[in-house]
Amino acid sequence: MMTRRLLTFSGLAALGALALRYGQGARAETAKAPFPVTHTDAEWRQRLTPSQYAVLRRAATERPFSSPLNDEHRPGVFACAGCESDLFSSDTKFDSGTGWPSFWKPLDGAVSERRDFSFAMLRTEVLCAHCGGHLGHVFEDGPKPTGLRYCMNGVAMTFKPMVG
Repeated sequence: MMTRRLLTFSGLAALGALALRYGQGARAETAKAPFPVTHTDAEWRQRLTPSQYAVLRRAATERPFSSPLNDEHRPGVFACAGCESDLFSSDTKFDSGTGWPSFWKPLDGAVSERRDFSFAMLRTEVLCAHCGGHLGHVFEDGPKPTGLRYCMNGVAMTFKPMVG
């Protein structure tokens, strides 16, 4: 009985170590990926607020229900706070009840995605296709027509209201 427990524990520990190892590798990809908009770390720190920097450049997550963009319902476009590139149309925003701005589709070519192994689980990370900033994650539990939920950190975006 003790041997079975030891074997189970050893196997779980090895899986955890692998998940952490690959999670670190996935995070390191962000800095190496070639994006059209680039700045040094010092320049990013100067351009962004501390909370924007933490999310966009270090893949932090803001607290749920903390972003005013969660309650933004006017017609317009949500853009990257790092490089001002348009990301999502307000036409695709929906209330997911999660506390983060959620969309069922990004604008064409606006985001890139990659596997994220952080926290010992597999998720799909969403990045700005122009500056590589971390925006959030996409999940397969969204509404029609895509069935996707792009769960974004509000602090990683700005809102541009439609004019006219």
